[in-house]
Amino acid sequence: MKVFRGLPNAEARAPCALTIGNFDGVHRGHQALLARLHAAANQLGVDAAVMTFEPHPREFFAQASGGKVEAPTRIANLRDKLEALSNNGVGRVIVEHFNAHFAAMSPQGFIENILVQGMHVKWLMVGEDFCFGAKRAGNVAMLQEAGKQFGFHVEALPLVIDGSERISSSAIRAALSHGDFRQVTQLLGHPYTISGHVVHGNKLGRTLGFPTLNLRITHRRPALSGIFVVQVHGLTEQALPAVASLGMRPTVDDSGRVLLEAHLLDQSVNCYGKLVRVEFLKKLRDEEKYNDLPTLTAAIARDSDNARAFFRQKKAGAISATDRI
Repeated sequence: MKVFRGLPNAEARAPCALTIGNFDGVHRGHQALLARLHAAANQLGVDAAVMTFEPHPREFFAQASGGKVEAPTRIANLRDKLEALSNNGVGRVIVEHFNAHFAAMSPQGFIENILVQGMHVKWLMVGEDFCFGAKRAGNVAMLQEAGKQFGFHVEALPLVIDGSERISSSAIRAALSHGDFRQVTQLLGHPYTISGHVVHGNKLGRTLGFPTLNLRITHRRPALSGIFVVQVHGLTEQALPAVASLGMRPTVDDSGRVLLEAHLLDQSVNCYGKLVRVEFLKKLRDEEKYNDLPTLTAAIARDSDNARAFFRQKKAGAISATDRI
């Protein structure tokens, strides 16, 4: 899969079938859209392409409003989003920088400059509630009219429903905020994970007797926070049991930086620089600020014991594949 930061240059441009969206957490609704995109691209003999945005448009507008508009929490980092898109047959991804210039572009300018001249779109699929351009003035009907003029086909995908509930990023965010990983798995079609390279931290966990592997979280508002039972993929052939903290570490850090720290249970593995995937299984509790390091250490010990108990139950068969999430 080819990834472009902004529109491809003239040499890299080729006709494509395209869909546009934030794709935060490539859930089952997104997957249905991407399957249709892939089929259309194969039929036309062109690339299946996705245009997505960094930052999320609502993050941009929240910052521009000075906090009057709230940005959504993030389900997935860019690495995991791109991997999910690739796994769903996408051949080309355009990561468009969403800024004031892009936000001010008229619907007609978006159609002519981005879709026609910039992407050479031959087939376009969007959600039936898709809006675009300055003040969200463009809609699906406008795209369909433009398609007649410029020679591309437009399809609108209806909402994807699971029972009586719409499958959406908002529904996943709500489930993550409550630690409902069973529901998250149902909406995503797979367990919830976060991947990244293991980086060096301040080694405090090692000092306290609980060494951790650390993954940077580049966005300030992840869709979940707290202490979790997890398992870590990518260090050995089998996933390793662990307990993890995702948040701002208020007892030891006041920088506001978000970090994912995972302590491997009864394991010692050289992991610096390695790409790992942390799979979330159960939420133990919310993040807390403690008065001193001994109190923090005791809390980590309790969390580790609770995680060990979880894995003992799982091994004994007391927790089924669905109950454990």
